[in-house]
Amino acid sequence: MAITDTHAPWLPNRENLRKRYEAYADDLKTVLERLEARLRVVLKISSVPTFKSRVKSFPSYYRKLLRILPEGIESNQDLPVISDIIGIRIICPFLQDLNEVERCLHDAFNVYEVERKGADRTFREFGYESTHVLLAIPPEIKRDLDLPEGLIFEIQVRTILQDAWAEVEHELVYKSEFSPFDLPLKRKLASINASLSLADIIFQEIRDYQNKLNRELDQRRGQFYQKADTESDKGIFEAVSAGSILDEDLEDIHPYVQGTIDDMILNAIEAHNKGDLVRAVLIYTKIIESGPNDTVLSIMYKHRGMAYFAQSKYQDALRDFELSAEKKPDNFRSYYYIGIVLCVLGRDEEAIQRYTQSLDLNHFQPYVYYRRAQSYFHQSMFSEALQDLDRAVSLGFNKEEERVLRMMIAKKIDI
Repeated sequence: MAITDTHAPWLPNRENLRKRYEAYADDLKTVLERLEARLRVVLKISSVPTFKSRVKSFPSYYRKLLRILPEGIESNQDLPVISDIIGIRIICPFLQDLNEVERCLHDAFNVYEVERKGADRTFREFGYESTHVLLAIPPEIKRDLDLPEGLIFEIQVRTILQDAWAEVEHELVYKSEFSPFDLPLKRKLASINASLSLADIIFQEIRDYQNKLNRELDQRRGQFYQKADTESDKGIFEAVSAGSILDEDLEDIHPYVQGTIDDMILNAIEAHNKGDLVRAVLIYTKIIESGPNDTVLSIMYKHRGMAYFAQSKYQDALRDFELSAEKKPDNFRSYYYIGIVLCVLGRDEEAIQRYTQSLDLNHFQPYVYYRRAQSYFHQSMFSEALQDLDRAVSLGFNKEEERVLRMMIAKKIDI
């Protein structure tokens, strides 16, 4: 092997090296495509990441080869391998996603090394943050390909804001002939970096709040439907009036409602899920009395109506669901909930009308078709009930209660 570089006698002739590097180009691209396809399958995270991938160009490869120490690189090696010939960047919306991605990588690949760049900087320093992971290429990915011996690949994991900062910093600092030694300019860069880091933290806090709220909402909605299932199958229903909420009760709720409306909503829903329905109703009432816009009012009336329903205070639940629909007439769930209460009260003819209003706004509600079928059954409208059951099943409603109702209809028709 010809050696021509007197400053780096371990390095092969540049032109010969370029030819060998480019001879691998097609297979390197194939490996990259296969790896990205594998990653899209194995990354099971709560957000949707984006990917940036590349095979290092020869000039970039050669420049980096000149910078690194020659230990471990043999002069007779076919092609000296560096860690990031194949590089994939995974860009995620939230900080939490970074840990989830890293966990998935450890589960799906053989990980050689994890480096957290920027983690050791003080708050006075600016610079990008990124997690760099070196991984082995699985044998099935390399099958039928001609690749350099010892080839691995690198993954960089960043948030969207970390990636944006890295791109801008690269242009301002590393690709420029001028580096920002000026102290005021360095402070400006540091403040921008700090602002982006703070924004990442705030985004994650908002996401955490949303996740917690959604979990509470799912639990509360499940309890509501469970009670609706139980009550709507009864033959005789008796409404229970809630009475009014006293002013002194509202005064007692102040310790629970400090903070933003979002805090109050979460407190109310948590109380609801824990069975503290009186407290939940009082907090919902406090929010309603604060005078929010119609969209928020619609949501609050709906939540409070569900709390009343859980207490079997059906008239009050009905009133709140009606107010929810009044404040936001396109809220299909409000009409659905009105129908549920009317069914529980034995007013199936009115319930059918409300279910129909909900379905007119959103045709893809299998539960609503099922519940309208119940009301049709109570009205002895068996043909209409069967049609609704068929619609519910076509939308994926495959539950035992559908089969039971269908059997009950068949018995009635036989009689």
